[in-house]
Amino acid sequence: MKGGKFLLGFAGLFFCFLAGLWISHIFFNAHQTPSGTPEGDNPAPAIQLAKMPVQDQIANSRINAITRAVKTVSPAVVGINITEVRRYVRRSPFADDPFFRHFFPDLPLEQRVKRLGSGVIISQDGHVLTNQHVVEDASEVIVTLVGGQEYVAEIIGQDFKTDVAVLKIKGNNLPYARMGDSDDTIIGEWAIALGNPLGLFDISSKPTVTVGVISATDQDFGKLANDRVYEDMIQTDAAINSGNSGGPLVNANGEVIGINTWIISGSDTRSANIGLGFAIPVNRVKRILNDLIKHGSVDRNFWTGITCSELTPLIARYLGIDKTNGAIISEIAPNSPAEKAGLEVGDVIVELNDKPVKELLDINRIIDELDLRSGDYATFRVYHDRKYVEKRVKLEAYPKNRGYRE
Repeated sequence: MKGGKFLLGFAGLFFCFLAGLWISHIFFNAHQTPSGTPEGDNPAPAIQLAKMPVQDQIANSRINAITRAVKTVSPAVVGINITEVRRYVRRSPFADDPFFRHFFPDLPLEQRVKRLGSGVIISQDGHVLTNQHVVEDASEVIVTLVGGQEYVAEIIGQDFKTDVAVLKIKGNNLPYARMGDSDDTIIGEWAIALGNPLGLFDISSKPTVTVGVISATDQDFGKLANDRVYEDMIQTDAAINSGNSGGPLVNANGEVIGINTWIISGSDTRSANIGLGFAIPVNRVKRILNDLIKHGSVDRNFWTGITCSELTPLIARYLGIDKTNGAIISEIAPNSPAEKAGLEVGDVIVELNDKPVKELLDINRIIDELDLRSGDYATFRVYHDRKYVEKRVKLEAYPKNRGYRE
């Protein structure tokens, strides 16, 4: 009898234990979110990722800052096809014959030459930024958008010196790229080059993308043999090939930081990418953009009122200067910017905006490289009264009664 009571009591306790487990389970589930996480808590990304199927994890890992930047900028990148009409004269074999050259004159000929390049839309109403050398001497410019839509473009502004041009196509609510701050570029950060290398844009109606890093900034090449001035260039190892000229160089935020312009190929006969590409910094472009859009060109006419001469050893010795590096001011125009800044005849210019002046010709070269214009300031370091001082000169537009640059 006692054994039966014991078994009956044990069974009751076991039943109560199971009932308690069941009630706890119901109570716990009632306080969970649908994702299975206690209410008020957020699962760690790593835990979420671990619960995802493997294919979903791979798909998520493929989306990164670079792919997002490409997705943002790509719709604004365009392919540019140029037709240039070259005219020349085929010399007659009888050109030197006083009689037969009247019957067999020189023959004028025309040749239509096709070129290509890249560009980027920078406004909703269709302003397209590219290189000047892409559209130079063009008789027709065709701009192709992503998707294949073509527009006849007008060249509304171009600047040979900085190698920048602005085109205009007719359109509204066009996709456009945001211009960043090239002064904020970090060496080693991602660099993305988009464009139309070798005409591949025409095949797929979308830009080609290459990725590298910012290799260097502030690369100064000065005035080249073709009279273009490439200063403060951004260097990248992102592949840039023929046809990429004029396309955007973009950072991981999807902002245009430069315009892809030229490469060093290591060969005078072949233009092949070896990881040395250069882009015009976008801040340099911003500086002249309004002038190109409003006026079609950049007005660099200004005057300082300074006339300089070579610093000879005799003059240097008289002034107490050990070296003949520099240029001596021989004349200052009355009421000129130089006079207002306190410069005087006899001052020897040894630096201009922190760039050394070794001879008279250096002054014009430095002005060209700095791309100075009316309204800018130029800092002259001069030898004055046996000591070195700095004078800050505000450049002014030509007076109407003066017809030459000083």
